[in-house]
Formats: sequence, structure tokens, C-alpha cells
Amino acid sequence: MNKFNFRFVIKTLGFLLLIESLFMMVATVISFYYQEYSGDAMLISSTITLISGVFFRLIGMEEYEKPIGKRESFLVVALAWVVLSAFGMLPYFISGSIPNISNAYFETMSGFTTTGSSILLDIEAMPKGLLFWRCLTQWIGGIGIIVFALALLPMLGGNASFLYDAETTGIVHERFRPRVTQIAKRLWGTYILVTVILCGLLWVGPMNFFDSVCHAMSTMSTGGYSTKQASIAHWNSPYIEYVVSLFMFIGGVNFALIYFLVKGVPKRLIKDEEFRWYFTICVLFIAIVASSLFMSGKINDIEQAFRSSLFQVISVITTTGFATADYIEWGAFYTLVICLLMLFCACAGSTSGGIKIVRIIVLCKNAINEFKRQVHPNAIYPVRLNGHVIPIDIVTKILAFMFLYLAILIISFLILSFSGMGFEESVGSAISCMGNVGPGLGTVGPSGHFADIPTFSKWYLCFLMLTGRLELFTVLSLFIPAFWKR
Repeated sequence: MNKFNFRFVIKTLGFLLLIESLFMMVATVISFYYQEYSGDAMLISSTITLISGVFFRLIGMEEYEKPIGKRESFLVVALAWVVLSAFGMLPYFISGSIPNISNAYFETMSGFTTTGSSILLDIEAMPKGLLFWRCLTQWIGGIGIIVFALALLPMLGGNASFLYDAETTGIVHERFRPRVTQIAKRLWGTYILVTVILCGLLWVGPMNFFDSVCHAMSTMSTGGYSTKQASIAHWNSPYIEYVVSLFMFIGGVNFALIYFLVKGVPKRLIKDEEFRWYFTICVLFIAIVASSLFMSGKINDIEQAFRSSLFQVISVITTTGFATADYIEWGAFYTLVICLLMLFCACAGSTSGGIKIVRIIVLCKNAINEFKRQVHPNAIYPVRLNGHVIPIDIVTKILAFMFLYLAILIISFLILSFSGMGFEESVGSAISCMGNVGPGLGTVGPSGHFADIPTFSKWYLCFLMLTGRLELFTVLSLFIPAFWKR
């Protein structure tokens, strides 16, 4: 095994900080445009980030040409979210809008990982520049700043595939013929195009231009940050709810398939097995929740019952976290349904978090094959996805992933309960942050916030957000001693 190339790690982190400083400068312009007190804080923050990025780049200049592998890629991707969040919290902290470091870091990590959990008690009181930066962190984190960096970093060449694999989600990646840098450019191009379309549709409705831009970014990233304390419910607009529901659904689709759809090849989307499962699960749960709400008398208008069910189900399964109603007030049955959707989540290669439907498909098919083997023990029953055989090592990795995911959740329930959180809050926040959903249960539900939970719990939940966003192995590998050995 080659010697660990730390200079590559430092130099790449410096490059990512330079990108972050540019995005931060955009938010700075917004602050000065609205003549807000946060303008100076944004400018200072972007300057600090820029200088730090240059410094990191200079440190990593020497010996940069050494070969890199998965170890360097895993470390870069894991540290990227930690470092970017550390610098990304500066505007909140320096401006005094979030004077507590733990709260500021929690809000920023929640943004970059597109979780959407928040400690803010009065969002409307925040300066527009900071609200824009808050939604921008989710938009950056949605498709992955690493993927964005690859689009601008051709110097990585063939080795960039390690970074791409460490950053993107799923069991197998949709492969394109061009090199990784071209893949990144096309994914980001699609991401930007869909975001612009959504922004225009929201602007046509009751939202003003600023709110349209912010919600377009947080919707396509399936992040869920809003410029209003009441979230989408603030506008009380069926038009807004239907439009946002549609684009949240799109955000839960593999972006490689969306690229082919935009390119004029809809067959790739329609024939994709995971997409068909995703669509079917959404339709099934929307029908169950809507019919139950209407027949139980909780919502007497059938269109409103359908719309409320549509929005809440899509919001949760895509891990967006927007809310137009508090599902906890509906009753225990609906809370259980929401928790199940938090675990399922949407498609691999999308901006959503969680287990991903493709893993559920593989596990279901593998379980069915086990029953067949009971009758015909000598027969070979491979697991197939989209007509292709899934290698046994991937099936094994999925089983390991599921075990780790559930084990971490159970351990997290205990840790959060021990730290002082209630049982309902511990369970809800662990599932929510691990799946990058946003709202949890109890006082941290859709109508609540994370401001009052213990400081230790906030930092631990940040760890869960990061681990869930990078799908366990990228982060947990860093804690294995063999990872650091030569």
C-alpha cells in the first residue's frame, strides 16, 4: 500500500474552500443589496474562507503528483463536509445571528448535508443574506460540492473516479461514456436547469423572487430550509404545494436518469426498476394516508386530504422535510407511516438521503431467493436489477450496510436518551438526522425545533448527518486502524 498522500488531501480541501468562498461572496452581494447588517459579516467570512483556501493550496503544492487511492478520497470527502461546515458557520456566528458555536455549526452541517433540521426560532427575523446563504448551503450540498469540484478540477484525471464514488450514493453508479469531470459537468448542468425551471414556476405563484430562488434551491437539494417559520404552509397555496411536491419527487430520482430525460431519452427513466418502485411506493402511501385522513374525518375535503397526503409523503420519502401540516397531530398510525418513509427514502444517485430504495429491492429479491433455495438447494438464483445480475459482493455489502444502519440507529437512541433527550425525541431525531430528513418526532417534529436539545446531542446529531449523507462506509472507514496503516 502506498504512503498516505496528505498533501493531496490538504490541497483538495483548499480548492473546495476557494469554491465555498465564491458562493459565500454571492450571499455577500445579496446582503449588501438589501443593505443588511450581515453584509460585513458575510464579507469577512468569505475573505477568511478565501485566505484559508489559498493557504491550504500552498501547503499541499509539493509532492502533489503522488498517486492517490480510495483512502485519500474517503478522507477528502469526509473532511470536506466537516471543514466546509466549520467555515460555513462563520456568517451566522460573526453576524451574531447565531452567537452559539454549537448552534451555528449544527445549522450549517444540517444545511450542507441537506438534512434541514434547524435551531432557529424566528426565521423571518434573519437577514435575507443569511437566509440566502442558508438555502445555498443546501443547494451546494445537494448534488455534492465534490462533484462540483470535479467539474472544475480536470487535473485529477482518472483518479477523480475515487472521489466520485466516495461522494455519490447508491450500490452501483450510472455510468456515462465520458470521463468523470464531464459526468460532473452534466450532472451539475441538469441540476442548475431544473432549479431554474422550478424558480420560475414558484415566481409565477404567490412567492416573490427572493423566496422563489431560496425555495427552488432547498427543494431541488431535498434539503427543506425555508425563509418562513411556517415553511410552505406560510403561503397557504395549493399551486405552490403541487409544484413543490412535483419537484421534490424529481429531486428523489437518480439525477443520471433526469439527465437522460432532459437529453430526450425517457426510456432510461421508465425502464429503471428503482424508479418504478419509487413511483409505486409514493402512490401507495399517498393513497393510504389520503383515504385514511378523509374517512377518519381528520380532513373533510377530499382534495385537501389528497394534497396534504401528497405533500407530506413526498416531502418525507425524498428527505426534503418541508411541511404543510404536523403529521404528529394526525395520530400514531400516521407517525408510524412517516417513520417508515424516513427509512425507505428515495432513489440512489438523487439528492435524498436514507437507505435508498435500490437496497430495499435487492434485499427483497435476495430474501425471495432464499425461500426458493429452501426447495431447490442446488439451484443458483442470482439477484437481478434492471436485467443485470448483481454481484454477490454487492449483495453482501448491502447486508452489511443494513446491519450497520440499524445498529447505529439503536446505539444512537441510547446515546441521545442518555444525553437528556426524551424517548420520542431521541428516536425521531436519530432516524431523521441519519436519513437527512429534517423534522423528527415530539418537540423536534414539523412544528418544533432543535434549539433546546442538549449541546452534546447537537454535536452527535451532526455526526449522524455526516455519516448518513456519505452512506456510512466513507465516514466509518476512518475509524478503522487499518485505514491509516501503510
